[in-house]
Amino acid sequence: MDIRPIRTEEDYQAALREVSAYFDNEPAPGTADGDRFEILLTLVEAYEAKHYPIDLPDPVEAIKFRMDQAGLTPKDLTPVIGRLNRVYEVLNRKRPLTLNMIWKLHDKLGIPAECLIQPQKMHRPA
Repeated sequence: MDIRPIRTEEDYQAALREVSAYFDNEPAPGTADGDRFEILLTLVEAYEAKHYPIDLPDPVEAIKFRMDQAGLTPKDLTPVIGRLNRVYEVLNRKRPLTLNMIWKLHDKLGIPAECLIQPQKMHRPA
């Protein structure tokens, strides 16, 4: 099994070509091809994490995304955030999330806490 670290963009592209061939007919785990596939995926993921990091979404966008996924309305967030006017203030970036809100959003809606604790972009009154 001739596998080497991915050090350059050229190595990365070659690894992607090789991995993509396995996607049409994924090999069984524990076989020589299956092991090669898993190792190549690990190398590709490590290279991408280092060279193409993905930023966490904005906290308000994460809340809106989860609302959309679950078919929730602002009223559904009142047990988590507080009164309806407070929900709208958070969703419109006029009020920051509190630690209590963050914990409840994480616990009740499954939004990753590391996403919610980021600094928020707030709207400033004109």
